[in-house]
Amino acid sequence: MAARAWWVVAAWVLVVGALGSFAPTVFTSLAGAGWQANGSESVQVRELAQQHFGGNASSAIQVVVQSDDAVISDPAVQRVLDQATDVLTQDSRIGQVVPPQPGMTISPDGRTGILLAGANADTNDMVRAVDDLKADLTGLSTSSVQVYPTGASALWSDFNKANHDAMIQAEMVSWPVTLAIMVLAFGSLVAAGLPLLLTLAGLGASAGALVLLNEVTPISVWAMNFAMMFALALGIDYALFLVVRFRDALRKLGDARAAVAETMDTAGKAVLLSGITVLVSLSAVLLVPAPAVRTMAVGIMLAVVFVLAATLTLLPAVLGKLGARVNALALPWAKRAEACSPRFTRWGELLSRKPWPFALGAVLVLVALSLPVFGLKVAMPSIQVVPEDAPVRQGYEAVQDGFGEGAPGMLQIVTPATDAQATAAQAKGTDGIAMVTPPQPASDGSDYTLLQAMPTVDPSSPQLADTLDRLRDTLPSGALVGGAPAENLDLQDALNDYLPLVVGVILALGFLLLLVALQAPVIALLGTIVSLLSTGAAFGVAKLIFQDGHLSGLLGFTPQGFLDGWGPVFFFAMIFAIAMDYTVFLLATAKEHYELTGEPRRAKVDGLAHCGRVIFAAAAVMVAVFFTFALADPLPPKEMGIILGIAVLLDAALIRLVLLPVLLRLTGHGAWWSPRWLRKMLPTIRFSH
Repeated sequence: MAARAWWVVAAWVLVVGALGSFAPTVFTSLAGAGWQANGSESVQVRELAQQHFGGNASSAIQVVVQSDDAVISDPAVQRVLDQATDVLTQDSRIGQVVPPQPGMTISPDGRTGILLAGANADTNDMVRAVDDLKADLTGLSTSSVQVYPTGASALWSDFNKANHDAMIQAEMVSWPVTLAIMVLAFGSLVAAGLPLLLTLAGLGASAGALVLLNEVTPISVWAMNFAMMFALALGIDYALFLVVRFRDALRKLGDARAAVAETMDTAGKAVLLSGITVLVSLSAVLLVPAPAVRTMAVGIMLAVVFVLAATLTLLPAVLGKLGARVNALALPWAKRAEACSPRFTRWGELLSRKPWPFALGAVLVLVALSLPVFGLKVAMPSIQVVPEDAPVRQGYEAVQDGFGEGAPGMLQIVTPATDAQATAAQAKGTDGIAMVTPPQPASDGSDYTLLQAMPTVDPSSPQLADTLDRLRDTLPSGALVGGAPAENLDLQDALNDYLPLVVGVILALGFLLLLVALQAPVIALLGTIVSLLSTGAAFGVAKLIFQDGHLSGLLGFTPQGFLDGWGPVFFFAMIFAIAMDYTVFLLATAKEHYELTGEPRRAKVDGLAHCGRVIFAAAAVMVAVFFTFALADPLPPKEMGIILGIAVLLDAALIRLVLLPVLLRLTGHGAWWSPRWLRKMLPTIRFSH
């Protein structure tokens, strides 16, 4: 790379230019829905309702028209309804438009009506339809009549917008904070700018790649949100590790190309293995049959691939050209990062002299923080995650006020026409159901009937799951129960069911990768196990904050009483990936010094001395990046930022800089032992140069 620097730079300019040309459309092109369990009963109901009942599916748009002064039949209200109908019928994505019906979609007091706009497109296009029509519909409001688009598609429209705005705001805050930490870590503006170069290259390429991939299969807009965060965090991690090593090699060798060669032969291997570990951990999420969850993992994986590629090609090319100029624009008050830190040398020696107190102390803290996990509850997000002034939340509350607590979460029942009356009777007699609408025959003449059942509780109430189970157990075998709340509950069940599998696959693959990289089963196993401690502690803290409400006043949110449903699966993969990232850095450096000296105690101290500062600085950047999301108003970005930030903080401070070095001290030569038969099976990987 260093010998062909200009070719490498030119290639990256072409790649980023070509893919980056699609990047400006990434947030408008990507899909806004996908929060479903593929193959579930509720998804079947939605597809049947869309096909046979004029689009009256869970993805239909409900336009709530409300007046405090007039009833729905009033001419002023009717004019607004006619105008709303005109807006809707002009969009090809809207199917049958049904005006408010007495006894069904007109409230008992007559002041709230629901105009139903059927879905004539898939769920992602219906979210885009709300994006496009929302302003025109809400603009029809007058001083006496209010118009609010609501329903599942409107919820995801407002939810995605609120989260996108929060992510952009957090990124804008995190960049200057990141740059400041980089200047402190590197001591020069040129060196500090290199991680941002990698991040921008990786982000531009991955954003364009997501847009192109979206043409093949829908990619959730959340994929880009997570990709932005991970590209920044990992790009800085990798660049920091390589640049510190390059500057040390340059001081020793005096030749830029030779320094690049030594850097890539040592730290470069660790970065490659770390990137592969991150990709493998995230790939386990692809097992979950939920499009939004899968494509979020795809977004992060694409960002990691491009950042990793830039780290292994563009960075060595630039370093080879810069040479000693990597230290240009040094700041007098910022200490340059040295390869061997005296402070971390002393810290490593202290851990060697007194391993047990530090080991027990770290384990006790992590176990204590992990204990609340056993009371953790999860559920799909409630309406509270949307800002109070969002049209969908105002419409939701208007429907509840006009029709009843469970009205925003109507359950849909599709049944053969011959079973319609029996199904209706059994549904009415089911505990937890307030009312059932009259059977509606299929609009296309098929042998299906649609009923709507209103629960007695709010759609986010835990009791609704029991009601759904009772309905499915009680109704005739041909009846299928769905609706927006059922889709959420089916997705939550799928996430819960797949969690043990995802965790098991991540742990197994993480162990195998460490085993291949280190050629040492003992430390590979210990490195995998201790990563679980920081993960458990992070979720324990998440339970205290987001479920129990501790610090909610300080952080500015109202607790839902549970953690958002995708958290355990998705955050586990992300936290474990980051934890293994640091594990590879530390153990690869220790292995390098063990190969050079053959002394396990010396290797542990030297390993910590050479990468302790890098881990500390990289963790500081990650914590700063993640904690900026705590400033977000919507709850999901706040959850993500705080959980990941706490995980990185605990992992770096207690696992990588305390517990793992102590385990190296206690296991001695055994940490690096490997049976002969295993060495024959594994590829030969050395970290010393």
